[in-house]
Amino acid sequence: MKKLAYASLIYAVLGLALGVFYREFTKFNQFQGYTQLRGLHVHVLTLGALFFLLVLVLHRLLDIGGKKGFSLWFILYHAGLAGTAAAMLTRGILQVFGSDMAGLNHIAGLFHTLLGIAVVWFFVLVVKTAKD
Repeated sequence: MKKLAYASLIYAVLGLALGVFYREFTKFNQFQGYTQLRGLHVHVLTLGALFFLLVLVLHRLLDIGGKKGFSLWFILYHAGLAGTAAAMLTRGILQVFGSDMAGLNHIAGLFHTLLGIAVVWFFVLVVKTAKD
């Protein structure tokens, strides 16, 4: 359970730091307009901090962490979220500088797919645990 609590804490700090980064980075570069950095901090706070608080509660209530495959799910979810956040960060920085990177959509799509698989897998774990 400590891993879940620490994951939530780390994502909360990271999400808040990304919010400050967005504000200061765009202000420093005198950028006005939409950038992916704007939504990044909300994504990390929601899909990271809040989601792992929910997992922590479900672990306490249903002992979901004791299910087979939970550790692999944990790694896959982190990989998907970290890759998605990195793609958003890269796209946002490039938008501020007025450029783009070929293939970034495909990279972001890959990590979104991993994250989607992890979310479905999480619900499978919850349903299997709730039945027992």
